[in-house]
Amino acid sequence: MSAEQRIIINEHRTGCGRIAGHITLNKPASLNALDLGMASAMQNQLNVWAQQEDVLFIIIDGAGEKAFCAGGDIVSMYHAMKSAPGTIPPFIRDFFTVEYKLDYTLHTYPKPVVVWGDGIVMGGGMGLLQGASHRVVTDKSRLAMPEVTIGLFPDVGGSYFLPRLTGQLGLFLGLTAAQVNGAEAVKYGLADHLCAHSELADLLTQWKSTEWKSGSREDVGGMLAESLNAGTADASPENSQPDDRIAPWLERINAACSLQSVQDVVAAITAIDAGGDKWMLKAQQALASGSSLTAALFYRQFQKGKTQSLADSFRMELNMACHCAQYGELQEGIRALLIDKDGKPGWRFNSVAGIPDSDIEPFFSSPWQSGHPLAGLGESI
Repeated sequence: MSAEQRIIINEHRTGCGRIAGHITLNKPASLNALDLGMASAMQNQLNVWAQQEDVLFIIIDGAGEKAFCAGGDIVSMYHAMKSAPGTIPPFIRDFFTVEYKLDYTLHTYPKPVVVWGDGIVMGGGMGLLQGASHRVVTDKSRLAMPEVTIGLFPDVGGSYFLPRLTGQLGLFLGLTAAQVNGAEAVKYGLADHLCAHSELADLLTQWKSTEWKSGSREDVGGMLAESLNAGTADASPENSQPDDRIAPWLERINAACSLQSVQDVVAAITAIDAGGDKWMLKAQQALASGSSLTAALFYRQFQKGKTQSLADSFRMELNMACHCAQYGELQEGIRALLIDKDGKPGWRFNSVAGIPDSDIEPFFSSPWQSGHPLAGLGESI
């Protein structure tokens, strides 16, 4: 499939004659994993619509019943790293540069953006969702930042949005790859609206027939929010809300993740008595079996991200991603999960306690003496 086939672009004429732009990720067999061509095509189309006065807002969704977007094209990353061990392959640099530019564009877009985060929303899919002005999840949504399982780190803006969640929950989610459902996502700050899995078609019909008050971002955004909130009320009566799996653990999560070193945080999370709770047990197991290097990197990244601008966060993440490709941990994690599928990654370190600061610091340095690929985001580097 060409990039044009892997994303579907539509323009819906509304009741006032103006347009709603619509992008659909169209790789359902691979859970709409975002590849370089798709990200480039999306960026190009968003650039065009940003300049069109008759475009009111943008909708982004995913084809199929299973996923909005389950992440990035990590198999292609694996082959690029394997062909050039110990280096930063140009493909890796280009992929993350384009992906992060796309995410930043969504965060700063001049028109409202509705991302319909139905089904699996992980990794690169979270980057798209978190950039939207209207972050929509459904009763079928499963959100996570699972990078600890492949030796990367919670990227796509995770440096920025995870530290801004309720309490210390963002640090816990990044360390443990814990999954969040739609209702939890809205409650704890990862989404704005909860709608029914099947509701998008009805909303599109409604939006196409609407006589929009004006073309201003504020007016259009407010009307979109009203319609999405109405969907939330209709779709999720109190008696059908899923159990909040986070609430019983939030006090202990906050206490564990407020400790002053990654070693202490990991030990405290591991020491929580899960009492048979499946959600907490799965989180603890992911932390125990995941990359200790990722945990150490993310802890440092999370602390830096608390005070950094969005643009600086993406620049830091590009530095980190390129060094991860060079270091080998990411290649090994992808191999174990998706290439050989043996589930036995040979991580460099057995625990966070064994990782010296001298191994962590280089990940936060720029690989470029001059001309950082994301120097143009927001402000000077």
